[in-house]
Amino acid sequence: MNPLLEIFSSPFDTPPFDKIKNEHFLPAIQECIDLARKDINEIKKAAIPTFENTIVALDNAGERLNVVSSVFFNLNSAETNEEIQKLAQEISPLLTAHSNDVLLDEQLFSLIGQVYAQRENLDLNAEQKTLLDKTYKAFVRNGANLNDDQKTKLREIDRNLSKLSLKFGENVLAETNKYELVIEDEAKLEGLPDAIKEAAAQTADEKGKNGKWVFTLAFPSYIPFMTYAKDRELRKELFIAYNTKSCKGDELDNKNNIHEMLRLKNERANLLGYDTHADFVLEERMAKSSQKVMGFLEELLDKAKPKAIEDIQELTAFANELDGLEKLERWDFGYYSEKLKKKKFAVDDELLRPYFQLEKVIDGVFQSAEKLFGIKFVENKQIPKYHPEVITYEVLDSSDKHVAVFYADFFPRAGKRNGAWMTSYRGQKIKNGIEVRPHVSIVCNFTKPTKTKPSLLTFNEVTTLFHEFGHALHGMLAKGTYESLTGTSVYWDFVELPSQIFENWCYEKECLDLFAKHYETGEKIPEDLVIKLKKASNFQQGYQTVRQISLGLLDMAFHGTNPEKIKDIPAFENKIMERTKLLPDVEGTMMSTSFSHIFQGGYAAGYYSYKWAEVLDADAFELFLEKGVFDTDTATSFKEHILSAGGTEDPTILYKRFRGREPQPEALLKRAGLI
Repeated sequence: MNPLLEIFSSPFDTPPFDKIKNEHFLPAIQECIDLARKDINEIKKAAIPTFENTIVALDNAGERLNVVSSVFFNLNSAETNEEIQKLAQEISPLLTAHSNDVLLDEQLFSLIGQVYAQRENLDLNAEQKTLLDKTYKAFVRNGANLNDDQKTKLREIDRNLSKLSLKFGENVLAETNKYELVIEDEAKLEGLPDAIKEAAAQTADEKGKNGKWVFTLAFPSYIPFMTYAKDRELRKELFIAYNTKSCKGDELDNKNNIHEMLRLKNERANLLGYDTHADFVLEERMAKSSQKVMGFLEELLDKAKPKAIEDIQELTAFANELDGLEKLERWDFGYYSEKLKKKKFAVDDELLRPYFQLEKVIDGVFQSAEKLFGIKFVENKQIPKYHPEVITYEVLDSSDKHVAVFYADFFPRAGKRNGAWMTSYRGQKIKNGIEVRPHVSIVCNFTKPTKTKPSLLTFNEVTTLFHEFGHALHGMLAKGTYESLTGTSVYWDFVELPSQIFENWCYEKECLDLFAKHYETGEKIPEDLVIKLKKASNFQQGYQTVRQISLGLLDMAFHGTNPEKIKDIPAFENKIMERTKLLPDVEGTMMSTSFSHIFQGGYAAGYYSYKWAEVLDADAFELFLEKGVFDTDTATSFKEHILSAGGTEDPTILYKRFRGREPQPEALLKRAGLI
């Protein structure tokens, strides 16, 4: 029997990872597509289409397919191997073809159109109106009005895009995994904290290089080396390795993949009646148009760039004073920034690390969620997991009622892509009067424990955990009727609000006291360290803001330009980034070929969302600061109008319900020290 096709008998109907084998996926996907087709055929039998028998039935169609494909693609990101990657190249086109079969089905679209035409007379509530509008638009925006030849072309484009996106990600992961900086002379480790050296020695042991030290391109290895290693030539080597991923002209090069993806996205947009892919995407975003996005980014750049130039001038002068360095290079930035921060604020990551033991930070995140939203987390070892390092929890409300299942996966490994993300295996919905609760996961790449020390996080890793947990709260606290509107199923430039606002608690003593305790002494983080941490929060904010803007501008340029004008990817990137460059170019390096957010993830024409949502999160958190960071009424309002509401209504309406007004940018500019 195929465990993916049976009724899951694991606790809370969770995926039976302990029984699933790679060979189960393809037949399960094929069978589930057949089941989904039967669901669609049942809908098409309706003599008189109604909201329930057509729109709601469609939202519930292919339920098992959604679950199985979620399991597969989450594994392809968090615990992949060559076999899974090969399967992905087979499975992805099948799913794309099925999706197109549904969205290009003339009979089905006709039934949806009949319901949509009656929308003013159907007495629908706000959530139902949103579902109807979203369903109709999804069909129109995905080719339902095209002729047969155009539909055939659209299918071909979508099939090729799905393959190219997978290939892009596989290349970046392969590049990340194949590089090692092997050090044999301990003198070359000067400047590195003992814990980082121990971790590098442990990595070397794991790779059969006993008695040596190995650094990789995984964040917990790369970032500390670039921050602390005194050996400038080794910093340069590691920097170049990291920033030449998939652009070296070999079999892992992504330049041609980018060219082809941009061409296909633009062709798809034109086919659907849009000038560019950005125009297509932004129609369903808070920003609405590329003009508004560009105006937003340009306004921020005007305010941030003078401060960014000051940041670089200050750092250059400091490096010159400290080491006689005449020209600050990009591989010098992290190293001298950390030293300057320590000089100015008497605080650095290594001073803070002992207070951020991973297990205690997790407990602090959970306590914060309980104080704010009345939920608690109980580890449940009966829930199957896809890797031994994964921790599984049941989430309960204040009356011990089941809320969600939560998976947490914290450490880097060869089968996991870099970065951190939240995902889900099952969304929340109400079907046939029965509520289905969500299964949510966060995946990170944090500092691993060593033989002598537990996992001690950098402050950046702490904020990353709070960030991803904010996304998880959005999924876990979902409270709606239709799965396609619940949890993180919201406009892309709204989805970062719950994650980014939760980072703010990391700077508040009231929250830090819950978990920031020295791993050896148990002493709470001292008040003076918290004050220094808050003062240092604006350190180089000008530079960091310009960096984020530069990526947003690059994304918009790629997806808002006719790709025929993009003859050379490195030259195009260089031209777009020229206005935001603050440090010298490094020949041969580039961002685009490993820019997974926009070429593998869902951020194409959407990278600006991070800064857009920062306006929302800074403005929203000001209310918590006014009322109290753990104020129950404010938290309840945020839960009701933002976290639980998902995408049931327009995000502007939801935000105004919480805040009492539209967001104002002053809070962000003030927090970033730009005004």
